[in-house]
Amino acid sequence: MEHQYESVVVLTPVMTEDQVKETINKYRAFLEKGGATIVHQQNWGLTKMAYQIQNKGTAYYTVLEYKAPTDLVSKFEVQLKRDESVLRFLSIVLDKHAVSYNQRRRNGELKSQQPKKAEA
Repeated sequence: MEHQYESVVVLTPVMTEDQVKETINKYRAFLEKGGATIVHQQNWGLTKMAYQIQNKGTAYYTVLEYKAPTDLVSKFEVQLKRDESVLRFLSIVLDKHAVSYNQRRRNGELKSQQPKKAEA
């Protein structure tokens, strides 16, 4: 059975941007070889973390959204666990509402809901 998943991968800041791209491309290739279809990839770049992990205050964040067979995700997570450059990761199954929300967000249908400042 195939579901749609979203994985956030947090990579060590010690890497160069080229190494980060190479690592993410390696994981994309692993997923595609296993039968997954990449729906969307979003690179957040070097971002400050809320708390330190392994004495590092920043990390490279990447979000992968993909359709994959259920058994592939566990194999993917094993690969992430074995990689020393991966500080953390989280994979979730997207329900129909999350899939719809992500699609609308990518299409620019959702605007920021920031309150307007009152003029003095």
